Amino acid sequence: MPVLEGLWGPDLRMRDSGLGVGVDVGVCPDEDSGSPVWGPLRTPPVTCGGLSLALELPALIRQLRAAWRARRGGPRGSERSEASSWVEADKEVETEELKQDVEDRSAILEADGRLSTGHAGVLLAERRGSYPLIDLRFLKTSLQREEVESGTRKKVTRQLSFQRYCHASRLLRGLVPPTPGSLHLLDDDYLGQAAHMLSKVGTWTFDIFLFDRLTNGNSLVTLMCHLFNVYGLVHHFQLDMVKLHRFLGMVQEDYHSQNPYHNAVHAADVTQAMYCYLKEPRLAEQLSLLDVFLGLIAAAAHDVDHPGVNQPFLIKTRHHLASLYQNTSVLESHHWRSTVGMLRESGLLSHLPADMSLDMEQQLGSLILATDISRQNEFLSTFREHLDNQDLDLQLASHRHFMLQIALKCADICNPCRVWELSRQWSERVCEEFYRQGDLERKFDLEISPLCNQQVDSVPAIQTGFISYIVEPLFEEWQRFTEPSLLSRTMMGHLQKNKAHWSRLRHAQTTLDTQTHPSDDEPEGGGGENIP
Repeated sequence: MPVLEGLWGPDLRMRDSGLGVGVDVGVCPDEDSGSPVWGPLRTPPVTCGGLSLALELPALIRQLRAAWRARRGGPRGSERSEASSWVEADKEVETEELKQDVEDRSAILEADGRLSTGHAGVLLAERRGSYPLIDLRFLKTSLQREEVESGTRKKVTRQLSFQRYCHASRLLRGLVPPTPGSLHLLDDDYLGQAAHMLSKVGTWTFDIFLFDRLTNGNSLVTLMCHLFNVYGLVHHFQLDMVKLHRFLGMVQEDYHSQNPYHNAVHAADVTQAMYCYLKEPRLAEQLSLLDVFLGLIAAAAHDVDHPGVNQPFLIKTRHHLASLYQNTSVLESHHWRSTVGMLRESGLLSHLPADMSLDMEQQLGSLILATDISRQNEFLSTFREHLDNQDLDLQLASHRHFMLQIALKCADICNPCRVWELSRQWSERVCEEFYRQGDLERKFDLEISPLCNQQVDSVPAIQTGFISYIVEPLFEEWQRFTEPSLLSRTMMGHLQKNKAHWSRLRHAQTTLDTQTHPSDDEPEGGGGENIP
């Protein structure tokens, strides 16, 4: 049963019983309509180059086509048409005015530290939700203050909303973008292989790296669209497919591809794992479609706009996000707020009642904040207590939400439970990201964070400790909850094998280091005799 059945009539028009106003699907009513449903979610009109960014896609495309035809078909030189002159002379000035207005309003929004519906217009022009791009070159360190503050901020190229509208329209109409480096449509062979992989998306051996290559780097968008169709979420929530694709594209784009680990492929991997967990019989029998929708969105966006450094780094460099969130769940709070910003910019939930969309945003925040690794013991002890007391009642919404939090936490750290070939790649990637942070801290004469010193912390040592103290305790309780579960037994089997493999590598590395660097009390050259 569609979630909006109580609000939509047979002719698919929303009725305001108090005002008698009919509103077409996907079209905002007039500003003075007074609708309690649409009013709080309406975005103020924003213009750029004379075009209204609040227009629906068809009208916006028509305006752009008319402007382009006027420019291409008009006379040259001094005889250019008025439309051509407008395109070339006015768009730059008005675009700069819009950008300046966005910067001023974004500064007010940052100081306020929260997203309100009144700021939805700002989100039409800003890619990254509420906050500016994190630039690690501009750090407020005590020893490098003069050097850093004297630098010139790199100009960040961002697409305005009408540009993304046009790009999305070209893709949907099957037109290949002509500019170098743009996304090209996949050929039939690759599409066939990707579709074949999607038919096995519920298996634990799913290779997300191969899938990302087959989808030309669009694994997250492709996977999410497929899972939404599997569960019938588009029909149930009466989602606009253009808005859905736009939202997912923004989420995927706002992951930093230069991060070895925290990138869109990691988000797709977590989403695929989350899907496997949602299929567990103990959960699947009780979850509502709203639970599934929130679980998949939270998995896809749980690390969006991750800067590639951890919370202690942001705190000791006095980053603005650390100040904004008072040094508590800094990154997770930013991921959540950025997700809310993109939801509102895309208008994905704009057709829902205001109170319902706000509640969904809050639940998304609760799920994403649960991935904070510093809260691991808090969730683990609560989970263990529920299992010991056998008092989990999944008919209660609060208990289902708690299990979604646990499932997302498991999906976020499930790499050691994959087959060795996949697990090893993820382990090397996350350690590479740690080492990059350590190199950055060394460059700025900061104390090197734990696990970030490549000369001291080896990959086998990091992974052995991570499995023993973080992964193993959580998945032991997850196995208790899902028992009897073939997937849980499979994951625990991989986990034990991978832990043993890393332990052997660590021992071999320790032995080699001992032979290569003998202790000071040994005679000179004595250690080399034992090297094979």
